[in-house]
Amino acid sequence: MINKESRNAVRERKHARVRAKIHGTASCPRLVVFRSNKNIEAQVIDDDKRVTLAYASSVSLKLENGSNVAAAEKVGEAIANECKAKKIKKVVFDRGGYIYHGRVAALADAARKGGLEF
Repeated sequence: MINKESRNAVRERKHARVRAKIHGTASCPRLVVFRSNKNIEAQVIDDDKRVTLAYASSVSLKLENGSNVAAAEKVGEAIANECKAKKIKKVVFDRGGYIYHGRVAALADAARKGGLEF
């Protein structure tokens, strides 16, 4: 009998590996991406204090379709604007175990265009 892991279980293992190396601080917080089938979310987290500093999602922006590249770009712009308002310039990017491709890459590129450095 073959033990097959679900895709999400594999992603969570990859994310745990990445999290062992990446740590967000007050001066350089962690930008985390979560992607579901219907939506995409981004958070900026200070791991020392365990506090979310900024948040944006396709749900909070009330986008009609939150599962495409255009929605990911809008979420990236929104998180960059929120960080700019809180005077956060540098972040560490945490792709959340997802492949850096498609929606994840689009969110990251839009955040860079918005003024975040990573």
